[in-house]
Amino acid sequence: MKVLIPIKRVPDPYGRVRLAASGLIDDSDIKWVINPFDEIALEEAVRMRESGMDVEIVSVSVGSDSCEEQLRASLAMGADRAVRIEDDGELDPTVVAYLLAELVRQEEPTLVLMGKQAIDDDFSQVGPMLAAKLGWPQATFASKIEISSDEGSVNVSREVDAGRETIAVQLPAVITVDLRLNEPRYVALPAIIKARSKPLDRISSSDLGVRPEARIKVIGLETPPSRKAGRRVGSVDELITALREEARVI
Repeated sequence: MKVLIPIKRVPDPYGRVRLAASGLIDDSDIKWVINPFDEIALEEAVRMRESGMDVEIVSVSVGSDSCEEQLRASLAMGADRAVRIEDDGELDPTVVAYLLAELVRQEEPTLVLMGKQAIDDDFSQVGPMLAAKLGWPQATFASKIEISSDEGSVNVSREVDAGRETIAVQLPAVITVDLRLNEPRYVALPAIIKARSKPLDRISSSDLGVRPEARIKVIGLETPPSRKAGRRVGSVDELITALREEARVI
């Protein structure tokens, strides 16, 4: 069983992001990591293999050579090999889904397992778009995944507004994962050293067909306004007055 794990390079969610004078992110001192939701997808694939399943794990990322650091990290986490789709152009969900779909047709995995969204743009569109382009069933926001004994189908539990639902989909399929699925493990030094000898292949996006143009372009970013300092009120009446006349929430 081959599992394909798309991963994205994103700023460290625990770091501080600053804007340059151009209005875009100043990446001079940013630490870049694997998108946390994609880490969870990769961890789940590793756990499938540890449970006794015969699983080949292939991680893939779209972008410039800067994302190879994250691909190497995915190899250290347990991926067997990695693929970088070389592309220096503008990327959006339409472009990424197209490129991934073409790679899936080449690799022929049984399952595409990926994060439900990236923490930098929160689009949450690549997974569903990829499933649509492939004509595969999809299950989103997975909090539990159970592969059948014959590896022909999978039961996916997901949290919804009314509680939790479990759906069954036939493989091959695209599944996007949520935070509650698992907690990624700490990567030890021996695994990092071993990852250096694992294969990392490179495919030009031009080799995957006519690349579509990005439909979304970031023209600028703004930091949120600073929060005003709080103050202590002397009575309930003063609080109500402040909420009504200053905050205008009642």
